[in-house]
Amino acid sequence: MIDETTKGVFTIAVTPFLPDGTLDLASLDRMVDAYIARGASGLTILGMMGEAGKLSSSESVEVIRRVISRSTVPVIVGVSAPGFATMAAMSTEAMDVGASGVMVAPPMGLKTDAQIVSYFHNAADCLGETPFVLQDFPLATGVQISPSVILQIVEECQTCVMLKHEDWPGLEKITSLRKASEDGSRRISILCGNGGMYLLEEMMRGADGAMTGFGYPEMMRLVIDAYHAGDIDRARDIFDAYMPMIRYEAQPGMGLAIRKHSLARQGVIQHATVRKPSTSLSVQAIAEIDALARRQEKRLLDLGVPRDVFWQSDVQQDLSMSRK
Repeated sequence: MIDETTKGVFTIAVTPFLPDGTLDLASLDRMVDAYIARGASGLTILGMMGEAGKLSSSESVEVIRRVISRSTVPVIVGVSAPGFATMAAMSTEAMDVGASGVMVAPPMGLKTDAQIVSYFHNAADCLGETPFVLQDFPLATGVQISPSVILQIVEECQTCVMLKHEDWPGLEKITSLRKASEDGSRRISILCGNGGMYLLEEMMRGADGAMTGFGYPEMMRLVIDAYHAGDIDRARDIFDAYMPMIRYEAQPGMGLAIRKHSLARQGVIQHATVRKPSTSLSVQAIAEIDALARRQEKRLLDLGVPRDVFWQSDVQQDLSMSRK
């Protein structure tokens, strides 16, 4: 189970689809293996970038069971839903098959601090003993949660063990929460999102790791390992090698299509399909992504990062064979 001490890299997983929009279970298996091989200490599925809102309830259950049965690392399942009955049912399904916890984002429309606190009280009640992650992503939800409100939720809802920090800008929020913990507030795990855009600074502010996705998921592990080794310059150099692609993937409304293209390019998934409604990449965009990828590879090799750390050549070969 996840708890207040959980650290590391929980990679946010995409949901692979075939060209006709149906689930691609073979790619789902290959993706789980690739994420773990590239340094994930955990996986988070059915999040916003996992297209959870586009799946039927039966498809969601199928993804949960498939990933958990395949994974050798803890799995957190996104269970955000318009109603608590659906949330409770999905959480029960996930925990019964071996999930390590669930993640809950506040619904749009919560305006006041009292409404936010009340919502998470109700969520905690419906989840029972299941440990949960509070997803703080105001850019997507429109719900602004101040540090004081987070601290109140953490204090009053003991099963809230982790914050998925995605406020933007949000570095001062991490500092504020960690200062409160030093002063006696209950300390919980903080894993950060936003595609890793501020990862090193977040670690330096007191985060415990990352819970985000990126088309090159090994980036989070490489940066965090260098940080923990005390080699901040190397952490910056590695991050700088990936930064042009991180920046490109951060385009609103385009990020998932870009990420899936990058994963398909590497052979992690077979198709870059984003389930409709979706945005398609133009020929020009694909050329730009591929150019950035080539420069990224060169910079990593110049830094002495082994090719097999950031390029799954065996997976790529298997994919090439499957297309013949």
